[in-house]
Amino acid sequence: MRITGNWFKNAHTQAVCRTLTESGYQALFVGGCVRNALLGKPVSDIDIATDATPETVCALEERAGCKVVPTGIDHGTVTVVSGGIPHEITTFRRDVETDGRRAVIAYADNVTDDARRRDFTMNALYADPDGEIIDPLGGLADLRARRVRFIEDPADRIREDYLRVLRFFRFHAWYGDAQAGIDPEGLAAVADHLEGLGALSRERVGAEMKKLLAAPDPAPSVAAMRATGVLGIILPGANDHALAVLIHAEDDLGIEPDAIRRLACLGGEDVPDRLRLSRKETAHLTALQSAPCATEDPAVLGYRHSYAIAQDIILLRAALSEQVPSPDDLASARMGAGARFPIRARDLMPGYQGPALGRRLKDLEKAWIASGFQLSREALLALPDED
Repeated sequence: MRITGNWFKNAHTQAVCRTLTESGYQALFVGGCVRNALLGKPVSDIDIATDATPETVCALEERAGCKVVPTGIDHGTVTVVSGGIPHEITTFRRDVETDGRRAVIAYADNVTDDARRRDFTMNALYADPDGEIIDPLGGLADLRARRVRFIEDPADRIREDYLRVLRFFRFHAWYGDAQAGIDPEGLAAVADHLEGLGALSRERVGAEMKKLLAAPDPAPSVAAMRATGVLGIILPGANDHALAVLIHAEDDLGIEPDAIRRLACLGGEDVPDRLRLSRKETAHLTALQSAPCATEDPAVLGYRHSYAIAQDIILLRAALSEQVPSPDDLASARMGAGARFPIRARDLMPGYQGPALGRRLKDLEKAWIASGFQLSREALLALPDED
């Protein structure tokens, strides 16, 4: 069986591989690029596994005129840039020692050892430069069944790196068969190894959670996280009861998934800190956390915030009450977001100054909003001052 697509046939990519193979080394595409090619999904990153050492890779590829960047040379990885395309090339490896967060590795000389140190069978698929599939651990059958399964003993894989617990749920959300459900052996191993989650860096946890919540429908995975106790450890106080309703509303209205919107639906304690959100993400989440208490009509939400924020608040408000928002609400929010208050401070000066000016502006804006954003500048200026 062969993979399809043009990405691996690219002349620059083939040249990178040929540089290794003509010197007697293997060059095998591996991981996400092979998995996605087999699933018919876009391939964004090209990973290549080889039995050449990093030093050998550097020497050969530089001699061939490629730019080589030692991005992770301590772990056996270098990035070879050819034709503007980055190729991450990693020497076959095997784990010597692990502590649940990082591993001490040794170089291996065969693809099976390299495959055994990976997380899931669907990520242990390789392809040679011609696209011929190499499947040392039976991952192809799992991929075809859309079954996310740990390689060999799930408990061993989790103890090697506890982040694999979150990756397990994330991969199911993106690649798993929702009808078949999550692999029970994997779930049991997760439930038995919750103690290692607390040692993970918040940056790594946050990155995984955002990727998981950006999946088309992460609700079954998040429900399984709750059932196994993972969600309560990662996000204390989080509740997924409205998540499926929110996702249904997104689908119904043709709205793209958004991890922060879905994170706001889950709630939880100290979420920005626990997930190390950026300032922009934190500001977005904070704006959405008012959704349960937001009483403004959609047009006012659009005017006060922006259409994007108003849309999310409307979605969340409806989901939390187990409803699907009306398209008319979203249209009103868009109208409000485009409205511009026609009065400026200079229009009221010099008759108004200081605090009186601020009060007058606020009163006129209130009247303008109450009119459905319809009152003109002249009509507003003609309104009597009730003070």
